[in-house]
Amino acid sequence: MAKFDEHPTVKRFREQASKSVAPPVILDASALRQLCLDAGADDIGFVEIDRPAIADQKEEIIAAFGATKTLISFVCRMNRENVRTPARSIANHEFHETYEDTNKVARHIVQKLEDMGICAMNPAAAFPMEMERFPGKVWVVSHKPVAVAAGLGHMGIHRNVIHPKFGNFILLGTILLSTKVTAYTHPIDYNPCLECKLCVAACPVGAIGADGHFNFATCYTHNYREFMGGFTDWAESIADSKNAKEYRQKVNDSESASMWQSLSFKASYKAAYCIAACPAGEDVIAPFLNNRKEFIQEVVKPLQDKAETIYVVPGSDAEAYVARRFPHKTIKRVGNGIRPQSIQGFLFGLSLLFQREQSKGLDAVYHFTFTGNERRLATVTIRNRIIQVEEGHTGKANLSVTADSQTWLRFLAKEQNIIWALLQRKIRLQGSPKLLLAFGKCFPS
Repeated sequence: MAKFDEHPTVKRFREQASKSVAPPVILDASALRQLCLDAGADDIGFVEIDRPAIADQKEEIIAAFGATKTLISFVCRMNRENVRTPARSIANHEFHETYEDTNKVARHIVQKLEDMGICAMNPAAAFPMEMERFPGKVWVVSHKPVAVAAGLGHMGIHRNVIHPKFGNFILLGTILLSTKVTAYTHPIDYNPCLECKLCVAACPVGAIGADGHFNFATCYTHNYREFMGGFTDWAESIADSKNAKEYRQKVNDSESASMWQSLSFKASYKAAYCIAACPAGEDVIAPFLNNRKEFIQEVVKPLQDKAETIYVVPGSDAEAYVARRFPHKTIKRVGNGIRPQSIQGFLFGLSLLFQREQSKGLDAVYHFTFTGNERRLATVTIRNRIIQVEEGHTGKANLSVTADSQTWLRFLAKEQNIIWALLQRKIRLQGSPKLLLAFGKCFPS
């Protein structure tokens, strides 16, 4: 023990500790705000960890950083014209550079806080994420609801946060802080979204409905073609090809080159047209208010008119939408690479993958009973093009499905023949099998 006490690091620490001042238990909000602005943030807000608005992610935040008392939410602005251009190389470069800036700002703030003796942590603004959880929730912090709670804007119908001043030309960062602050910020009292529906008009896959509906799966399949599930689908195209000629029949040279570029220079978004077309925000709105027709011609129409490949899942709402709305764009049928790894993942993903136009005329209640490794009871109701997923069995079922959990997951991954599973009684149905076919039609993959 004496040897340990004589170690130079231990001695130096004890000498400094006797002279040091304890870090503050509560930080002054104004001083902290200025520290964040000096680090490069364009706006900042503070949210206490116990705020009800973020209660659904408190457990995961604490798991990442147990000392969290406060969340610092901040925004970094993007250059608008770089995002608005139909040239994807320019728009993607702007996104990635701003993500880099956002992460650097967060890291700089954390460094300054550590110099003050205050513990803090900065999860990534975007990637990298916790990919071992894929296809479930792979991010550490949901930046959007934190930003809304912090008063940095509200979600528009395109599901992006619109800042009251900077519009949706922002990227979000969050810092987990081990101390409280003297004052917290709260949501603004209006939504900057103008509900002009220009995001609806610009979206190449029809992911944003004029009624406010959002089709996650169609957006994910196209915009994230070179990320995650889309990358998996591409890799499987290679694996399934007998030779180079067969591969080229599945993936043309420009697609291969684009995938190489994504692997070399960061993944490319295929579209962010909803952001590009949005005129909301005090600093952004002038051209739209001054001449709406000209704004649409200069900003929205070039995105609509662009000849490009649109990636859709066969049988999806997007496939029909693109053919009807943008016949000059090339439709490519692909898989989205989303395969649930658990029954929990299957149930969680139903609302995200649901294709409401494929459910027209369907009015049915499904009871699912999963056995084996993962035992669950669930009720899925599809009615009036709306899906509802509930724990347990509720109401009277039109179709009851009892399935071994692993068999069901293999069936979803197209690794298990449904007929064999029915014959082996690994999957059992009570009700018309046609209802299972109708159910599957709502979730093309």
